[in-house]
Amino acid sequence: MPVFDYDLFVIGGGSGGVRSARLAAGLGKKVAIAEEFRYGGTCVIRGCVPKKLYVYASQFSEHFEDAAGFGWSVGETTFDWKALVEAKEREITRLEGLYRKGLDNAGAEILNSRAVLVGPNTIRLTATDQLVTAERILIATGGHPAPHQDLPGRELCITSNDAFDLLELPKSILIAGGGYIAVEFANIFHGLGVETTLIYRGKEILSRFDHDMRQGLHKAMVDKGIRILCEDIVVEVAETEGGGRRAKTLRGETLLVDHVMLALGRVPNTTDLGLEIAGIHTDARGAIVVDEYSRTNVPGIFAIGDVTDRVQLTPVAIHEAMCFIDTEFRDRPTSPDHDLIPTAVFSQPEIGTVGMSEEAAARKYPELEVYRAEFRPMKATLSGRQEKTIMKIIVNAADRRVLGVHVLGHDAGEMAQLLGIALKAGCTKDDFDRTMAVHPTAAEELVTMYQPSYRIRNGERA
Repeated sequence: MPVFDYDLFVIGGGSGGVRSARLAAGLGKKVAIAEEFRYGGTCVIRGCVPKKLYVYASQFSEHFEDAAGFGWSVGETTFDWKALVEAKEREITRLEGLYRKGLDNAGAEILNSRAVLVGPNTIRLTATDQLVTAERILIATGGHPAPHQDLPGRELCITSNDAFDLLELPKSILIAGGGYIAVEFANIFHGLGVETTLIYRGKEILSRFDHDMRQGLHKAMVDKGIRILCEDIVVEVAETEGGGRRAKTLRGETLLVDHVMLALGRVPNTTDLGLEIAGIHTDARGAIVVDEYSRTNVPGIFAIGDVTDRVQLTPVAIHEAMCFIDTEFRDRPTSPDHDLIPTAVFSQPEIGTVGMSEEAAARKYPELEVYRAEFRPMKATLSGRQEKTIMKIIVNAADRRVLGVHVLGHDAGEMAQLLGIALKAGCTKDDFDRTMAVHPTAAEELVTMYQPSYRIRNGERA
């Protein structure tokens, strides 16, 4: 039997990697984890956590406006971008410390180095050029913003990684992309007083979401003052004499802005990782190919999280980590369940969704019942804001099972988490109907829509 330095070596200190290392070490295994930047990964350092903090910051401008309708006189307000950046940095530093503490308490060895594969069971630590061996190697290196190298002037643009730490809050910004990252940052910057334009090649933003959510959010953003250019792309970026950016679009428009941000998808972090040397298969996007138990084609090497490009969400990476531990160290083979994943877009208003969109369900089921409600939330009645809440329930007419629920409105993400439990349990529309409402709430609409708004038969609205 070969003798290895470690039972498990984890490459990547993000949410999935840290969870795997901590749990394996807690089971008494000899574990090391290597991270070349900061522990916490995309989510904690340059993703979900700082983004949500910036979302909160950007909402106060509307809260101050709404307060007048409730009798409050707020007075003059100012915003300090540098104070927000510093506060964000303190919080993510605190969280990184907790990640490290959890690993240390579990007995995992923490390595501050890039790690690359040099063989099926061998890793090289680039900081020291040391070679170590492991019985099992887990790759959890995550992903990064797509570089869009073919765009002339690409080097003049920023990504979501850079947006959190700009030295100054820009007066204007052009964001290229129509996914949740682009949409969220468009709302963040606009809420902070930045003149914001979003440009997207598709006919409508958020291509994978239900059409009512997409169209409802589009309208809400435009009504707020965000400019959205669909069916167009940036074809060139140049620097102006004043240090700003001149962006030209395919349709011939020229936009002068302080910054151009590219939010055109994310790609796996697999470059120069030694995958070819180890013989690990990747797909056309560079993602590591794994089976249902997160195994690569090379025995003893596994991969989880965004580097596999299955579902790019932090909770999914954590779930895959727990399944990996159950399978490899607890003798409980468990494959990750990627069905019915609740998702939120922290736009303003938010989108919370779980299950199938109307379009996806119509392609799979012969007949659907669609329940839809659109209304002004109670808070808006006194604030005077015209923003609407939209709720949709997609039901299979044959057995009344709820296939999808979609919410556009305040706290939609919180609703989606709880709705995820109901759909995961296989609830039917009858279960929703016999559930008592909590009044007065927006969520009560989900259990008081008794008659379908319309039906879909064989893909056509009946």
